[in-house]
Amino acid sequence: MKRLVILGAGESGVGTALLGQAKGFQVFVSDKGKIKDKYKEVLIHNKVEWEEEQHTEAKILNADVVMKSPGIPDKVAIVKALLDKGVAVISEIEFASQFTDATIIAVTGSNGKTTTAMLTHHVLKQELDVGLAGNIGDSFAKQVLEHDFKNYVLEISSFQLDGCVNFKPNIAVITNIVPDHLDRYDYKFENYIASKFSITKNQTKEDYLIYDADDEVILEYIKKNTIQATLLPFSLTKTIENGAYLDQDNIIITLDNNQIIMPTKNIALEGKHNIKNAMAASTVSHLLKIRKQTIRESLENFQGVEHRLENVLKINKVQYVNDSKATNVNATYFALESMSSPTVWIVGGVDKGNDYKELFSFVNEKVKAIICLGVDNQKLLASFGDMVDVIVETQFMSEAVKIAYKIAEAGDSVLLSPACASFDLFENYEDRGRQFKDAVRNL
Repeated sequence: MKRLVILGAGESGVGTALLGQAKGFQVFVSDKGKIKDKYKEVLIHNKVEWEEEQHTEAKILNADVVMKSPGIPDKVAIVKALLDKGVAVISEIEFASQFTDATIIAVTGSNGKTTTAMLTHHVLKQELDVGLAGNIGDSFAKQVLEHDFKNYVLEISSFQLDGCVNFKPNIAVITNIVPDHLDRYDYKFENYIASKFSITKNQTKEDYLIYDADDEVILEYIKKNTIQATLLPFSLTKTIENGAYLDQDNIIITLDNNQIIMPTKNIALEGKHNIKNAMAASTVSHLLKIRKQTIRESLENFQGVEHRLENVLKINKVQYVNDSKATNVNATYFALESMSSPTVWIVGGVDKGNDYKELFSFVNEKVKAIICLGVDNQKLLASFGDMVDVIVETQFMSEAVKIAYKIAEAGDSVLLSPACASFDLFENYEDRGRQFKDAVRNL
């Protein structure tokens, strides 16, 4: 009996434990922290052996295969010890994909991957049997065990890709690549780029890679490296022969001389970056033979993603917008770009080596006040202090929202778009976004 050890008892870890057990592995789950009650109950109910607040080496180093949570870096001692012993350390995506024959659509990128994955799933589910997993919702492993859908849309982070060896999606999407998470890649942007592109490393010419042809980083990589997959670029600025492009207010998608035209004016999601997300989702849908009418209607009624440019409330003619999911500068760039009114901007958190220069033009043009919400705001104060009349600091969301309420006038917007990770003051970006929404509703 093969021994499967799982490091990290979160959504992906517990899902993998159940799938592994069903496939005849001897399973052991180990978490350095405390295991959440809901996951503990599942492990106990299914008689899976587990431990918390420690890693017992004797029970881990004898593994045949180890699945580690994407949150655990390769640098930690137990992972190093496993790799030194030659034990395969893989991600949930790699483990679960070997037990399904489904068509897999895998979406990665620094920004836009959640929206693109959810939008793609929203279109496909109108006509196909399709699951949504990866970074979203129930774990991929659990879905393979319980439903085994005929198709999956997976939102995949670079950390999950780092743990993939044989994973081969039928359709891969790269939304964009900007510096992010560099602390996990020895502060080398090229390592992070290579990690994102590993999504296509096992693809053949029967498979497809859909990507943003306006992204210099992506174009440069494709020019220098051999990619086997059939390339389907999308662009807002160039005419694309095979792929998707924007012609005035229409998205034109061409696949093997078969063309469809999608008007953009009724797309539910606003902003240029969402036209790109719609292009990617439509290209996938067209590849999988979804009807034009279905694609069009789905793009028009898609509700968007929580914490991503989410309109919360209008109070005294001031619109409050929750963009807590903006954990890097590029995401905040899209948010500020889409603001059409004077903006009170709430920003800050754990800086991942941010360069704020690309935001300067928008801040000069649109931002009337900045509220820094972080433990250490020095870099923000240094970057933006001279650009706005009002810049204040706080460490409490409720206070940040009250200050914004005092500053904002009729016709303004209040935007939470932090450009940073949330771990200094919040559990995660969802917690940050929910606290913002609660504070707005309590005004």
